[in-house]
Amino acid sequence: MHEPRLIILDEPFSGFDPVNAQLITEKILELKENGSTIIFSTHRMETVESLCDHIALINKSKKILEGPKKQVKDQYKTNTFIIEHKGTFTLPGNRYELVGQAVMEEELYSTTIRAKEGVTGNAVIRDLIDLTEVHGFQEKLPTMADIFIGLVKGEGDEALKKHLLEV
Repeated sequence: MHEPRLIILDEPFSGFDPVNAQLITEKILELKENGSTIIFSTHRMETVESLCDHIALINKSKKILEGPKKQVKDQYKTNTFIIEHKGTFTLPGNRYELVGQAVMEEELYSTTIRAKEGVTGNAVIRDLIDLTEVHGFQEKLPTMADIFIGLVKGEGDEALKKHLLEV
């Protein structure tokens, strides 16, 4: 290509094997780094996750969501955290809701909790320090696929957030 300022692609990865899809991805990122604006349509949300900075979600010819990818994901996050830890613990019910717990191996557990509104990740960590030996801590963010599916199914914001807690 001659390094155009604007590139419009329609399903650029359709029909390509993983090796060639990676080559296309690398070229798109190189063009982006060199200042090109790339607009593409795709149904592959993993592509959106890895390549896009700004998205517009269109359903039945209508734009139903638009914005920077991070802002969109932040809009639908549920204040849910996944903790890998040793042993069991109980967090205060007035600040947390237990979503799920599984034994990973022997004494190592994976616990998913939802913190009440206003409780930050740092506050969760502070509360955990005295209760358990933390081996891993991650905020569970919705994927673009989760958001896409929920919005296209016509779930309202609250129903979508509830759905995102379940995935």
